[in-house]
Amino acid sequence: MRVQLVASLACALLWAISAAAQTRVDVDLAAETHTIAPEIYGQFLEHLGTQPYGGIWVGPDSDIPNTDGIRDDVFGALEALDVPVIRWPGGCYADLYHWPDGVGPRDTRPVRVNMVWGGTEEPNAFGSHEFFNLAERLGAKTYLNLNLGTGTTAEAADWLEYLTAVAGDRAAERAANGRETPYKVDFLSIGNETWGCGGALTAGAYADLYAQYASFAKTAGDQPVRILSGAHDGNPEYTDTLLGHPYIAGLIEGVSLHVYTLPTGEWSEKGDATGFPEAEWASTIKRTLRMEGVIADQRAIIAKHEDLPDGFGLYVDEWGMWVDQDETKNPPALYQEGTIRDAVVAGLNLNIFHRNADLVKMTNIAQMVNVLQAMILTDGPDMVLTPTYHVFEMYKPFMGAEALPVSYASPDYTLGEVTVPAISLSAARTADGQLIVALVNADARASHNVDLTSFGAKKAEGRLLTAKTMDAGNTFSDPDAVHPVPLAAKAKDKTLVLDLPPRSVAVVVLK
Repeated sequence: MRVQLVASLACALLWAISAAAQTRVDVDLAAETHTIAPEIYGQFLEHLGTQPYGGIWVGPDSDIPNTDGIRDDVFGALEALDVPVIRWPGGCYADLYHWPDGVGPRDTRPVRVNMVWGGTEEPNAFGSHEFFNLAERLGAKTYLNLNLGTGTTAEAADWLEYLTAVAGDRAAERAANGRETPYKVDFLSIGNETWGCGGALTAGAYADLYAQYASFAKTAGDQPVRILSGAHDGNPEYTDTLLGHPYIAGLIEGVSLHVYTLPTGEWSEKGDATGFPEAEWASTIKRTLRMEGVIADQRAIIAKHEDLPDGFGLYVDEWGMWVDQDETKNPPALYQEGTIRDAVVAGLNLNIFHRNADLVKMTNIAQMVNVLQAMILTDGPDMVLTPTYHVFEMYKPFMGAEALPVSYASPDYTLGEVTVPAISLSAARTADGQLIVALVNADARASHNVDLTSFGAKKAEGRLLTAKTMDAGNTFSDPDAVHPVPLAAKAKDKTLVLDLPPRSVAVVVLK
């Protein structure tokens, strides 16, 4: 099957080898390009399970090394990713979150119950100041999700005034709580999954409420990018109705999209994180590749609405793997182990986002620590980096790079009734002129050769991530089981070929 791509990254275990069932890649180095927004590598921090408490926040008095209550080990790992933006406080939890609970002296903050996620206690120790200070330390932009479900327009307006005002009682209150200078809200959404946990609203009903809230949701200084809470798994009719509201166009700069990968495709029995058969590997690859078609459907709907502002974007602010939990281990809410399958899913989706960089302005993988397809897992004082973390770290050079159009004929990976492209590729040019390529071999069993001669390079250098089994991952007892290894290749007879082992993700620089 022929695949057209615009992107940034590629790779593999490279060395010069003779041509045998090779996949030749063609690239147009002179073509018009689109910038891959750094925010495509965005993160998501919801108050859920042990993400904020234990995973990120331990408090200044904890025996776990920390700075102002934030774990030093987790902060260091996030800092190494150059996290571009963080979405907070939800998710579904955003529609239960009342910001006054999370400001002021921590010992006087009320303890609430997180009725969305397991009925656990919410101490509100990690509130506005703690979140914005974390983002500021990381150099990350902030994506704030306002409470539409149980909040009011006045509460939303007051929160933004508290965060950003330079004068007045709210600014004085913020200063009294330890922050004199205003915080910056870079991205703003009102409501979350309004068709479901955010209120079970029709598109028309939500659009009416959004227009009302957005009319009063103002910040001091530069206004944030306003993102309309959109559809799940596409649902083009929902998006179409939202964007067709008579008052919406002047109040938004983008619309969101949520797309999760469930190995079985069934919410009632999603599939296991480990110990799964190859049939579930194949179905996972098939289901995650749906992202390309879902984005295409959203692109068509957006194109219909000519009154939308210039630069209007699609914001995939929830995506990633969602599997069943092993209840025998009594895990925290939505805690799941990370494996090489997750890494392949991450690479496949990042390549899709690169190809659609003209429209996709930001994505936020679900989630950052201890929840779903996490970057990082913690257990008390211990921390482990997941295979997905390594993919995000390997792909860093593509933040802000110019996506290049490439084409190639991918071999098939077939198992039973499932047939999908085995190879996924994206390429880009960095600001300093380097050509970078990212490649994924989604085949669970076979290696595949890829010919990169068209790039005109004499050699390739980069890193490869793979594993011996489909469910291999990093654990607290073996935290470095799956990690990137160096790779290098030189052209032979003016031909540069790389060999991608099964279940692998690679990124190389072409020289």
